[in-house]
Amino acid sequence: MRVLVTGGAGFIGSHVADRFVSLGHEVLVLDDLSGGARDNLAGAQARGVRLEVADLRSPAASAAVRAFAPEVVDHHAAQMDVRKSVADPAFDADVNLVGLLRMLEAARLGGALQHVVFASSGGAMYGEQDTFPATEEHAIRPESPYGLAKAVSEQYLAWYRRMYGIGYTALRYGNVYGPRQSPHGEAGVVAIFCGRILEGKPLTIFGDGKQTRDYVYVDDVVEANARALQQRPLGGFNIGTAVETDVLALSARLIEVSGRKTPVTHAEARAGEQHRSVIDPAAFARATGWQPTVAVADGLARTFRFFAQGRT
Repeated sequence: MRVLVTGGAGFIGSHVADRFVSLGHEVLVLDDLSGGARDNLAGAQARGVRLEVADLRSPAASAAVRAFAPEVVDHHAAQMDVRKSVADPAFDADVNLVGLLRMLEAARLGGALQHVVFASSGGAMYGEQDTFPATEEHAIRPESPYGLAKAVSEQYLAWYRRMYGIGYTALRYGNVYGPRQSPHGEAGVVAIFCGRILEGKPLTIFGDGKQTRDYVYVDDVVEANARALQQRPLGGFNIGTAVETDVLALSARLIEVSGRKTPVTHAEARAGEQHRSVIDPAAFARATGWQPTVAVADGLARTFRFFAQGRT
């Protein structure tokens, strides 16, 4: 099967490309390398993955995608910094909405597109939650243009299904972490803390550190993408653990794993930061049999070891 992975040189996308090529698919990665890295694809390229370096909004990207004629698009390319989306909502919409539409049109005009797997966001879409963990029926009231773009993207995908019969699976991620993680975005706190511990610098926690997130390990996210590719359930699905972890516990676990005496300091809480976020993945489990398998304590240990080995 021909599969396009946008953002496939990035943190999550490169792991997804690794898995797809291991399953025997023909994989084209589209990435402008603004956040991704060629090194992330070293193993995948050795097994035949092709990298097209281009901005997903560019005519060059559209031409490459149309020529490749993907049967499935796995869309991970994004402007993923929540704070940047607030500061420049027009730029966020240009990348996250216009970019998605350009890719969908190019893939559709290639003539073979059957399904889209879309990297969406549970926490960013739902905003401050009423129920814990949140199911897919939770109200959509994003606190940022980034979350709003994810919600609108899902509506566009639903329109493409109605108009052209192209199926979609929107994977509403919790806070993904693991090897190759970028220090950008909310979930980047794991990578940031790993780096600071290894540099011998104190960890800075904003506010009291009791704010929680649903941290889901990248291997579990990759498995969710593989099942979405193979089984193609329709609609939006939470991909998380239903377990809340606060920043204090996260920092303590990383310090414990490191075996180092790392001081922790506190700074003023960030305005508008979501206090609690945790999502229920039961619907995707029912649809595909997927379950998260990596506990946070184990995943943090694996991630720290990755950074400690000097890999990026």
